[in-house]
Parts: sequence; structure tokens; C-alpha cells
Amino acid sequence: MSARWIPVVAAALARSDGLWLMHRRPEGKHHAGLWEFPGGKVEASEMPVDCLLRELHEELGITVQRHACRPRAFAETAPDDADRAIVLMLYTVSEWEGDPIPLEGGEIGWFTPAEALALPKPPLDVELAAKLFQNF
Repeated sequence: MSARWIPVVAAALARSDGLWLMHRRPEGKHHAGLWEFPGGKVEASEMPVDCLLRELHEELGITVQRHACRPRAFAETAPDDADRAIVLMLYTVSEWEGDPIPLEGGEIGWFTPAEALALPKPPLDVELAAKLFQNF
């Protein structure tokens, strides 16, 4: 029996100057060219925060400690006959070691909340950005 949903984690990295990191998906990938919060699928043997630490190291080359990750919001798709549902869990991260660089393609940028909200994003990232920046 296969799972009906896929757990995915993402990080909203915040610099001390109030800018937030977004990652632009590379060509050839699903949602290519759209901006998203970096992260990835949680493996069966992982806790979500452990997956986040691994993904941030693999995708951006940064090291993040567990205590720097704060659960912030989640969004989900509805399952249909063709695909499993996705549950995307967003964590805020305000400290890390290293300078983020896009190791797996695409590009990254630092944006104000208003700029991040205006970027073209996949539907779940649109929902998460709205929740994250609702008070800005």
C-alpha cells in the first residue's frame, strides 16, 4: 500500500536586513522558472527538520542547526486519481553557516516580503508566502 501523501519541507531563510531567500527552479524541472522556498521531499526514515537540514546543505551549501529551524506554516494539495497529495511544511531559519549558493541549478535571490509575494511561484509556495508575510 502506498502513501496517499508526500511530506515536503521548505525553508524561509531570513537575513538580519529583512530580506528573504527564494530559489528559482531550473529549466527541465516541474514548475521550471518559478520561485520557491528551498527544500525537498522527506525520506521515510527522516524527521522533517532533519530533512530540512540535509536539503539546505545539498541545495545551498549551508549548515543549519536544528535550534535555528522554527515551524511556521503548512499548505497541502488535495489528492486526485493521478497524483498523491503534497503536504508542504515551512520552517523559518534565521541563522546558518556559509553563504547560500544554488548548487543544484536555478538561481537564488534575496527579496523584501512585498517582492517575494509578487514573484511567480508554484501554488503551495503562493499560499505559504501569504501566511509567512501576512503581518509585513
